[in-house]
Amino acid sequence: METQQRLCITEPEASPCSIHINGKCNYRDEGDLRVIFAHGIPFFHYAVADKAADRYAMIHLVETGLASQEEIVAAFACSRPTLFRARRSYSESGMAGLVPKKTGPKQGTKINKAMERRLVQLKKKGLSNDAIGCRLGVKGDTVRKALKRVGWCEPKACQENLALEPSEDGGGAREKGDVEAAYESGKGLAESGAEAGEAEQVSNDRNPSDRCVDRAMARLGLLQDAAPLFQNATNVSRAGVLLAIPAVVESGIFHVAKEVYGSLGASFYGLRTTVLMLLLMALLRIKYPESLKEYSAVELGRLLGLDRALEMKTLRRKLDCLACRKKAVIFGRQLSTIRVQRRQGSVGFLYADGHVRVYNGKRKLAKAYVTKRRLAMPATTDYWVNDQEGDPVFVVTAPANEGLAKMLPVLLAEARSVIGDQRPLTVVFDRGGWSPKLFLKLMDQGFDVITYRKGKVEPISPECFCLLSEQIEGKRIEYWLHESSVGFLDGKLSLRQITRLNPSGHQTHIVTSRQDLSAVTIAYRMFERWRQENFFKYMTEEYALDALIDYDVEEDDLERLVPNPRRKEINLERKQVKAEIKETERSYGLEAIHNEESRRRTMRGFKIANSNLTKKIENLEQREVELKAVYKQTPAKIPLKYRFDTEETLYRLKREKKHLSDVFKMVAYQAETDLLALIRPHYARADDEGRTLIQTAFMSSGDTEVTETELRIKLNPLSSPHRSKAIKVLCARLNAMRTVFPGSKLRLVYDVKDQDDVSQNPGVCQEF
Repeated sequence: METQQRLCITEPEASPCSIHINGKCNYRDEGDLRVIFAHGIPFFHYAVADKAADRYAMIHLVETGLASQEEIVAAFACSRPTLFRARRSYSESGMAGLVPKKTGPKQGTKINKAMERRLVQLKKKGLSNDAIGCRLGVKGDTVRKALKRVGWCEPKACQENLALEPSEDGGGAREKGDVEAAYESGKGLAESGAEAGEAEQVSNDRNPSDRCVDRAMARLGLLQDAAPLFQNATNVSRAGVLLAIPAVVESGIFHVAKEVYGSLGASFYGLRTTVLMLLLMALLRIKYPESLKEYSAVELGRLLGLDRALEMKTLRRKLDCLACRKKAVIFGRQLSTIRVQRRQGSVGFLYADGHVRVYNGKRKLAKAYVTKRRLAMPATTDYWVNDQEGDPVFVVTAPANEGLAKMLPVLLAEARSVIGDQRPLTVVFDRGGWSPKLFLKLMDQGFDVITYRKGKVEPISPECFCLLSEQIEGKRIEYWLHESSVGFLDGKLSLRQITRLNPSGHQTHIVTSRQDLSAVTIAYRMFERWRQENFFKYMTEEYALDALIDYDVEEDDLERLVPNPRRKEINLERKQVKAEIKETERSYGLEAIHNEESRRRTMRGFKIANSNLTKKIENLEQREVELKAVYKQTPAKIPLKYRFDTEETLYRLKREKKHLSDVFKMVAYQAETDLLALIRPHYARADDEGRTLIQTAFMSSGDTEVTETELRIKLNPLSSPHRSKAIKVLCARLNAMRTVFPGSKLRLVYDVKDQDDVSQNPGVCQEF
């Protein structure tokens, strides 16, 4: 059979504007048209702006075998995924699948320029996004996006007065009419005209599991905080945490929060609910807002008297709202004042120490020495002041990780504002605060100090120690002690020195300005400083004290004075010069020892022979003198803006939310302490495992029963009868306080079920 010979048609020479695809085909643009040639014959043309036709041409070239995918991608300047998606769309929908879809909103924007101006005016009046949306006929999320688009930067839900006002367009009248209509239809919206900021509110709902009416009123701006509404229930998870409510109420936190912050504005979750939620989170060991994802919002809501508790996003938004007021320091100070008034007998001795929180973010922060890791790391330092029992009184954040010696005047000034000017105070701290000049200044201000002595001290002969004992806080304390008087600052400062001889032979030196206390009491108070260290350890493990609630930063104060790094460099160079002088002198001495008298019989000859060493020593000594003069002339501190040569901005962590978090954790810890004090006489191992018992009681479930005047909580028995008995005694003590649940008129009544009250399934086989 005769084979037909293939005709080889050569492609005409491509014009300068032609795009070469391969040896078979090419294309070129002629004005607004694009023409594709195959073997020199034009077979397809379309408008350059027609994206669907362009994609179809690429698909057709590939599917007919005229070009490969790689050649098409290179010639048409597109990516392989683009070509792949185009082929898939064409196979599924034909040419309609190649038409580019319209991007952006499917319809025209609902917020025009006039509405943008209107919603900004309403936002400035303090209305919430939902309230503005009701007036404009859009959703609250649409309002939020529109505010973001126009550059509104004020934190959401940050206004105090969110009450609706009559509007020119009648929006307010319409909303009022809606509420009245709901009332007429039996929804129970009684007293809709009442002010939302009343101390005690009555819920407009009747079903505790469905608070839709209260939520609707909050959206309309008619409710600032949902009133708690409880119902009869069995085996309520973690109902035991309600045991802490009396202690929390006694702390005064709800009254102080209302006085300092006023209100969070129109909201279903108001200020009282937010504060209570944060306290219960700390008591239940929910350490981070993100941890709320692991808990049922419905179960936690039962503890608050709501259908659902705050979830993570809502809680963070509430914290942002509180933080933007910048009143955390005032809030904490007022709570500390109430605490001090209740515990006057525990603030004679104050323990002061710093706690470092490491920052692991990407911003450039000031560094602090981390004892656990033994290195300097980006961190912030909080200084806590605890009473003589080890319970926290207040906390202060160091502006730039200053040491304890520099922060002591600040801490004691804060202590005076909290405790008062009349009471004598003794502050106990470790060697980090050692400074005789500071001691003299504090003593002139009426403070006494107890601390360890810093530096080398000549050991005292063991024969000089004597065994002393004393009864302190119900315990017999014995130490081997020696007492003497020591002077500092050329005799301007005279202190007592109490030295303890440990069984290992080590001597611990304590100095104090207290002359009226016995040596045993001084040593006991100094060594009991570990109560504060135990507090840090407990708070770190149980309350996540080290955790940063957020990583938000702000620019540091560039005018703040910081140590001059040049002085450190000069000291390092002086140290190296001195070491080199010492090494050269050693070499010079060795040359003198090994000098051969037969060659150099006189000292003059020896000096001539070793003139290079002599000259080197003289030059080094001159260099050391010059460096010493430069060191004296160099300022000890310089503004932060001159600290670094780079133009990189320095930051510091925002402190407001972290300070708020610390205040709530401190109140929760104090509540545990108060409950522990109530059961201590009735629980033999209260000092060893009392807090564990309290924590176990918080996690226990129980039944709730609601009457017209009482909220009765009956807890399930604990793991052993003696533990249940201790909690039952605690319940009796709490019932005597006649505490009312915050935001309601229900008095709390506690009890623990007897072992026989625990329900058992009679159908369970008893053979096992």
